Amino acid sequence: MHVLSSRILLRPADPERSRRFYGDTLGLAVYREFGTGPARGTVYFLGGGFLEVSGRAPASAPPPGLRLWLQVADVRAVHEELLGAAVEILREPVTEPWGLVEMWIADPDGVEIVVVEVPEEHPLRYRP
Repeated sequence: MHVLSSRILLRPADPERSRRFYGDTLGLAVYREFGTGPARGTVYFLGGGFLEVSGRAPASAPPPGLRLWLQVADVRAVHEELLGAAVEILREPVTEPWGLVEMWIADPDGVEIVVVEVPEEHPLRYRP
């Protein structure tokens, strides 16, 4: 299989609420929108990927094991921003044994989002 593009599809219980969360609260840039009105789809940039918020799902718990992983430059600064925006913080920033700094938040439907900082000295940044 030769993959040309990819995106994560979210079917939220309340699409407008989710668009406010991802677009306004998290500040993700819009790649494109399609359709009109409340049923429209919105695709956001996620660094090297995309997140599409479209359709509607019944209000229920998100699928077990589903997580979004978002790398940022400064997780502690993002933590402060999100505290001021009343985002549900599941776990404060912590330096993990593998060296990444991780914070966990949740979207309005309970989808867990890992916000990650790769510190300057981490092997993921090492270039021989």
